[in-house]
Amino acid sequence: MSDNTLAESISSFGSSESHVQPEEQIYVLSSSQLQDLVVEAIQPLQDEIRDLKDIVANLEDKVSALEATQDTQGENEVNLLRIINDLRKKDPGKMEISRAEKIAKYLEARPDHKATYETLKGYLGIDNDRLGKAIRALVSSGKCAIIRTPGDKRKRSIRLLPR
Repeated sequence: MSDNTLAESISSFGSSESHVQPEEQIYVLSSSQLQDLVVEAIQPLQDEIRDLKDIVANLEDKVSALEATQDTQGENEVNLLRIINDLRKKDPGKMEISRAEKIAKYLEARPDHKATYETLKGYLGIDNDRLGKAIRALVSSGKCAIIRTPGDKRKRSIRLLPR
């Protein structure tokens, strides 16, 4: 390098030209001052994160409460199904027993000791539901059995069992 070039580089190094724009100000801060500025700058973000964590915790509590409610509702549904099942399995009432006895007497009087459901509905003057309950009472007593009607597999008959 020539002396001239060296002198120019040295003079340009110390010259008033710098990388700082003239409208920008240069600040000199201690590390504690810089740390305080950083803390102050991120404080709103930390507050927002804390608020969001509180919201998430509140939502988790609500979800837990809803799950507990659903568990309780599920248990209630199971209990209701048990009650309904128990009601369906109840012993026949007086009317069902009376109708079952009428059916038994009717079957004893018939020579073949059997009758179709349609015949029994007409004889007793009742609908399918009431006839079914009376027949269930009769079958559960062991006096009769349900059989298929010969010739039409869809129809059912009831037959008096021998004693």
